[in-house]
Amino acid sequence: MHAISLKDSMTEKKPISSFASGAEDFEPYRSVSKAAVISVLLGAMGVLGLMFPVMLALPMMGAIFGLLSIHTLRQYPNEVTGWIPAVLGSFLGLALSFGGVGLHTYIYLTEVPDGFERITFYELQPQLRSQRIPPEATQLDKQKIFIKGYMHPSGTQGMGEVEKFVLVPDMGTCCFGGQPKLTDMIEVTLQGGLKTRYSRTKKKLAGVFSVDSKLKPVSGLDGVYYQLDASYVR
Repeated sequence: MHAISLKDSMTEKKPISSFASGAEDFEPYRSVSKAAVISVLLGAMGVLGLMFPVMLALPMMGAIFGLLSIHTLRQYPNEVTGWIPAVLGSFLGLALSFGGVGLHTYIYLTEVPDGFERITFYELQPQLRSQRIPPEATQLDKQKIFIKGYMHPSGTQGMGEVEKFVLVPDMGTCCFGGQPKLTDMIEVTLQGGLKTRYSRTKKKLAGVFSVDSKLKPVSGLDGVYYQLDASYVR
């Protein structure tokens, strides 16, 4: 009798309701939102936008991914998780986007020294094939201008501080050497004891611009039409 009762107690089945209540203790599997993770990564990389305006696209995209992930999390709370990275990515993206735009706007409005006119290399390019020098450039002769560009490596790289170099408009022209277009070069001569080191970062210069209708010889290059006697370099 005792043996039978022990066996019966060991093989006694639990009610189905007990299994059901145990299953309720387990939370359903939820996948981490990929958009939330991407938003954090883009937001972190968005710090580059504070240094390079073109990189402001990164935090902007981070904000978009973050807001999309928040929308998904609200719509599918039982299937998707990742609130912390979604909120963090959205905050970083929005903060760096607005902060970067504000910073670069302030720099643009204040970077030109008093008494100088901002110009770009675009204004120095001929619009007609028959032109060597466009009239817009000729009108700038002997004017005080402000311009930004990159140092061409010809005659400057590895020489330490220099007082004279050739300024070109973009990284492709400056850093891979070669012969730039004649209207893509300005021979810069620093005045008043100013010197600068060769670098691949963008330079800001201000000074008196001059135009020569004849090519002026420049070491390592075909020559230049444009010169700048710079009293400011940064």
